[in-house]
Amino acid sequence: MPEHVLLRDAPPTAPRLAPPAARPAGQLLQQVLQQLDARLDGEPDCGHPMYLAHMRKPPHAVARAAYARTLHRQLNNHPYDGAGASSGMELECVRQLGGLFGWRRPLGHLCGGGTLANLEAAWLAREGLRERFGQAAEVVLAGSTQAHYCHARHARLLGMRWEPVASDWRGRMLPQALQRVLERGAATCVVASVGTPALGAVDPLPEIAALCARHGARLHADGSYGAYHVLAGNLDRATRAAVDALSEADSIVVDPHKHGLQPYGCGCVLLRDRATSEEPTQAGAFPAPVVSRGAKGPPAQDPDYVYDDAHGPHLGRIALEGSRPGASAAALWATLRLLPLVRGGEFAAALERSRQAALALWQALHDDAHWVMLAPPQLDVLAWGVRAGGVAESSRRARAVQQAARERGLHLSLTRLPGEAAVARAGMAWDGPQWLGLRACVMKPGQLDWVERIHGALRAAVRTVAC
Repeated sequence: MPEHVLLRDAPPTAPRLAPPAARPAGQLLQQVLQQLDARLDGEPDCGHPMYLAHMRKPPHAVARAAYARTLHRQLNNHPYDGAGASSGMELECVRQLGGLFGWRRPLGHLCGGGTLANLEAAWLAREGLRERFGQAAEVVLAGSTQAHYCHARHARLLGMRWEPVASDWRGRMLPQALQRVLERGAATCVVASVGTPALGAVDPLPEIAALCARHGARLHADGSYGAYHVLAGNLDRATRAAVDALSEADSIVVDPHKHGLQPYGCGCVLLRDRATSEEPTQAGAFPAPVVSRGAKGPPAQDPDYVYDDAHGPHLGRIALEGSRPGASAAALWATLRLLPLVRGGEFAAALERSRQAALALWQALHDDAHWVMLAPPQLDVLAWGVRAGGVAESSRRARAVQQAARERGLHLSLTRLPGEAAVARAGMAWDGPQWLGLRACVMKPGQLDWVERIHGALRAAVRTVAC
């Protein structure tokens, strides 16, 4: 409608708004970016060695550059004809990630993160188990009491029954408790954790895989945090056996945006292809899966609109997500070119150095009487409590230490600690609803040189709260 018509119909007293003064676009852009910087200034730098609060690791420079270089093309790895180059890169990345576990031709794709990847794995497990046991069969998703909370949520979302399995004081699933669950004979998918969120614990996969094989259960490995550690050469014996047994899983989740040096969000769901056919002759070709023993790939869904897939696959037919950024695939592809996933390589050495830093910090805290230490870290996450007469006071002190440490530039998180460790190992009274402790994610190799400063900040913090 013309402006004069609007003004004619408006009340006589209605003010006429003057158009805003024109400003150069570059000036306005600079102003907006300055406002953005001001909003972000309060966020701690996750790349700093004193940041240990969460599983955040800065993306590698090559990943940032590749992501930015690809972003303006707005590639969408849903249809092949919308992102042929980055779809091919994604398939190459999937094969390289599957190669970590000895899988020559894995099925799978990238996705937004570990939560979505685990949801897809649970969905595929449900469909496969219903096909074997009948559509009316109750399907159970079983995982340890220390497993990521997303698994219980996914079970409810998918109409499965969540079955928590007891864990030991180190946070690892108890095989004897799992055996009791499997002996009930339900159609079951077992979730084994490779790096639990609270304690960084690794479930005993060799024993779990044997139980799943004996009872006909499906095995899913949530390696969102720890799957990359299959490359590390300084794991303890139990952890080494566990990560080596990842090849026995039916599906594995890996999060490249954690230890894989990628920007958020970049997760990956992998399915074991038990076929032994020849390698595809064309780089990036998508092999037709030949799968046995009930391990099926994602059910394909055809959209109403037609894709041009004569020259390659459109991964959107099998992925839960629709639009998926081709920039993520390009960033991961470039990183894997620069830092190959091989034992003894630069990428593996960084994992080993981070674990070395975690062990050094654990030893420093172990020698300090203020703390109640759990077992040494299996990967590079450690958790500990503050010594007190009971769990209520210990939890209060943990909160106070966390705040005092933050004021000194040291960022830690709070986590629930196993009650068995409080009572049986520390002699504390169970006088509260939970036992809260401190958690450190020692993910950056440079933190090895900062262990003494981190410990010093903790000593100062604990003196401040008069523990």
